[in-house]
Amino acid sequence: MTTSKNIEAVAAAFGSAFGYEPAGVWSAPGRVNLIGEHTDYNLGFVLPFAINRRTYAAVSLRSDSIVRVASSFSQTPHEIDLSAIERNPENDWAAYPFGVAWAIQQITDKPGIGFDAFFDSDVPVGSGLSSSAAIECSIGLALNELWAAGLTRQQLARAGQLAENEIVGAPTGIMDQSASLLGERDHAVFLDCKSLEAKSIELGFDAENLELMIIDTRVAHRLVDGGYAARRDSCELGASTMGVSSLRELSVGDLPRAHEVMDGVTYRRVRHIVTENDRVVETVNKLQEEGPRAIGALLNASHVSMRDDFEISIDELDTAVDVANRHGAIGARMTGGGFGGAAIALAPIERVSEITLAVLAEFELLGYAKPNIFAVTADQGARRDR
Repeated sequence: MTTSKNIEAVAAAFGSAFGYEPAGVWSAPGRVNLIGEHTDYNLGFVLPFAINRRTYAAVSLRSDSIVRVASSFSQTPHEIDLSAIERNPENDWAAYPFGVAWAIQQITDKPGIGFDAFFDSDVPVGSGLSSSAAIECSIGLALNELWAAGLTRQQLARAGQLAENEIVGAPTGIMDQSASLLGERDHAVFLDCKSLEAKSIELGFDAENLELMIIDTRVAHRLVDGGYAARRDSCELGASTMGVSSLRELSVGDLPRAHEVMDGVTYRRVRHIVTENDRVVETVNKLQEEGPRAIGALLNASHVSMRDDFEISIDELDTAVDVANRHGAIGARMTGGGFGGAAIALAPIERVSEITLAVLAEFELLGYAKPNIFAVTADQGARRDR
């Protein structure tokens, strides 16, 4: 939840860093993906929601074309001219706000104005909760207003994706930014990544006394590493082999032919995407018709598919999912890009403590790092706070 303490703290930090008061404070949430993994860049379906962990950006325009950014989570401030923004490993975390500034100019075809920005965040980094999209959407909303860019929230989501693809160098889809910008309390965002049509779906967790637990393995993942790109390449190969523009065009009925014409690895990657799209649609239907207690088997099946077909899970994630299910979760799965990060478990409130203690004990027994376990609720999307 936003508190005046968060807002005042980031405004004060801006003053300390830059020597004057910010024009305003904007914030954007991280997200958790309830179901629909790696389907976004295949133009499929996803069902994320914005969470009650946020990134705050205090921002002011300058009178020149210089961009200066600083944050509470890095000792290093970064400075660049708007006209000089490009992909550069030395940008580090600043690649996200730099990239959004660059992308908004690309989309609007208008030059921007320099700015100072200070960021503070309580979205865990590297856990699959999209701390990067929270940075992008907080600064995107701020610049859209301060630059009078006139972009819709859907266009701002595209700006965030463009920033990640071109300036950060991560071949991600548009899901994370869409969830961060379009989220509502107690609702998920059912996003069609082909048409970009978004529909708000009531979750109903509170009414059913359910909590969505995050089990952050503390194994940080980096989406610019090779595993994510390799999976995307396999998907593109599978689509071209089947003569379609994206895997969105395939249904479960196409899988027997896919099995005949593809190598084993490509087929398994394709099978995950095709069946995951079906699981997302079925999850939405069950939430609307039967309520959240009916989706557990779909969450579990999604994890098995990511573990066996897409091969993006790790031992820590598999352990978290297995232990949570054995101790009373309705369903559990890894979430995010994979190769680390977090698992989610949908659990009755009365089983949360038991699940937490069991996961902690199992991780200690196996010699894994101590996981960070907490509950999240579906929260409002990006907004101006001051």
